[in-house]
Amino acid sequence: MPVRMSSAAEAIHDCISDGMTIAVGGFGLCGIPSDLIEAVRDSGATNLEIISNNMGVDGKGLGLLLESKQVRRVVASYVGENKLFAKQYLDGTVEVEFAPQGTLAERLRAGGAGIPGFYTKSGVGTPVAEGKEHHDFEGETYLLERGIVADLALVHAYRADLEGNLEYRHSARNFNPLVATAGIHTVAEAEYIVADGYLSPNTVVTPGIFVQQLVQATPRKKDIEQLTVRPAERRTAQLLERNAS
Repeated sequence: MPVRMSSAAEAIHDCISDGMTIAVGGFGLCGIPSDLIEAVRDSGATNLEIISNNMGVDGKGLGLLLESKQVRRVVASYVGENKLFAKQYLDGTVEVEFAPQGTLAERLRAGGAGIPGFYTKSGVGTPVAEGKEHHDFEGETYLLERGIVADLALVHAYRADLEGNLEYRHSARNFNPLVATAGIHTVAEAEYIVADGYLSPNTVVTPGIFVQQLVQATPRKKDIEQLTVRPAERRTAQLLERNAS
């Protein structure tokens, strides 16, 4: 059974140190463990290696750790929405290892499953393949990718029970289940924690065996990275046309 902590700061306090490798769930600003990210920032830990699909946006999500200059290295598949990240990469202040998105997901899954490496065609013939072992299978070239095991994993869940079983909601599920299994020590924040009983086995995505600490997430407005809506006047015209017909 995981230990339920009173706050994200308390959850982070005894399990973070300089130079750690931290895997973080989420995709952009969707499904990110915001409380835990802020707790990492407030801890003052430096020289961190962050493994995540991307680094949020300027001033939000993992972008906070870039602003505080706590990040030494990033393993990610996408950096396009964060100008500070791009600047620090180009300046050479942050080292970046790019991984195809599917490869990154599989590296996390493999690490969590105890698989040290696997072969994939993704990245063959590109800079992604530089320095990696190649092997031919039935006339096709593949490269060896290593599974990822992080010192610390931070995830956001929709619901949890006191056994640490986690349920995710819609697209906020994204990388969270993979990250949860890939950490030596996993801390989960959940929007709702069931105080009595258990989550239905049919809704559990991450079994509690993977979670060491659990904390209630702070209610907050969910940021939207890219908001695209239909112009109001266009929508009105469409409704009028539909009603006329």
